[in-house]
Amino acid sequence: MVSKEQKRAALHEKLQLLRSLTNSHALNKTSIIIDASKYIQELKQKVEELNQDLANAQTSTGQNTLPMVFNSFHIYVTVETTEKGFVINVFSAKSCPGLFVSILESFEEMSLNVLEARATCTDTFRFHAVGGKNEEEGKNIDARAVKQAMGQAIKNWSQNADQK
Repeated sequence: MVSKEQKRAALHEKLQLLRSLTNSHALNKTSIIIDASKYIQELKQKVEELNQDLANAQTSTGQNTLPMVFNSFHIYVTVETTEKGFVINVFSAKSCPGLFVSILESFEEMSLNVLEARATCTDTFRFHAVGGKNEEEGKNIDARAVKQAMGQAIKNWSQNADQK
């Protein structure tokens, strides 16, 4: 039979594990459980946000979205033409270390100027950029060429990630 002290010790150990997993600083079991509940709600909210982002990436631009799959990374790319250049969005539900650099290198190869950019590379990968053609070059670049360049940048990144 398991004694009360063994049960209490097992419960204490599980509560301490829960406390560490949820980054709780609480000391009593009620507070640890409340913190764990809040942590679960935060995770649910993150999942909902990611699902919404994914749905938006898939539906907002319809055929303009270019889904790519590399080594279990589902990456969505959209390119929209504007008066001064392009709006480029890249999204992955997973973090993609090194992808940001690969995308910027492709911008440089195409002589696209980055007018505005935002990137998140922590839990997910999100990249939003407004790019324009290099005025000195004077050549027009169409959305299809930019989308292909993004695809090539992602492919190059994937191949480099495989080698590491």
